[in-house]
Amino acid sequence: MPIDLWLLFVAVSLLPAISPGPAVMLALSNTLRFGRNATLASATGNAIGLVVLGFAVAFGFGAVMATSALAFTVLKVIGAVYLVFLGLKVWRDKTTFQMQDGVMIARKSNWKLFLEAFFVSVTNPKAILVITALFPQFVRSGGINLLEISILSVTYAGLCFANHVAIAFAGAQLRRFLTSARRMLWVRRITGGLFVGFGTALAAASR
Repeated sequence: MPIDLWLLFVAVSLLPAISPGPAVMLALSNTLRFGRNATLASATGNAIGLVVLGFAVAFGFGAVMATSALAFTVLKVIGAVYLVFLGLKVWRDKTTFQMQDGVMIARKSNWKLFLEAFFVSVTNPKAILVITALFPQFVRSGGINLLEISILSVTYAGLCFANHVAIAFAGAQLRRFLTSARRMLWVRRITGGLFVGFGTALAAASR
């Protein structure tokens, strides 16, 4: 892939990579709840999920999603239910935001955070449709070119990963304000409510 074409892809992909969505909200939530390292684990899960989506789109999954109302609806419902589940879990689980000596106590392993972000990534039909619309514009060959698909997938996943890393470092500063039970309560309610909102919006979305 020529460098000028790759740079154009980076420029075009930047906005969808940093735009607010369930993955970005999950990164911010994990930063506030568990700290920087937890966000890096979830960012890795999200990035690998996007690479998987990139290859799935290349092999026709995106076309099925774009043309099959049933396939889109099934994945949409799965993603929506999972986001609502995450929201209710954050809202109700008070132990998630406990602190000890001014430091947040992680209540999830890095592996669980990784899987959570991975599942959010691969069950988001909007992400699939964005990749479906974006990638073919930068594939020069008529068929499937694994090298080009690899470059596009890794690049897009890398942009999203960089955005989550930035959130992790910026969010660490916000955690200084979460030193009272009342503030943590409101953070839990806001993040839980946003996840439920994302899930509801996804359930109502059309292709």
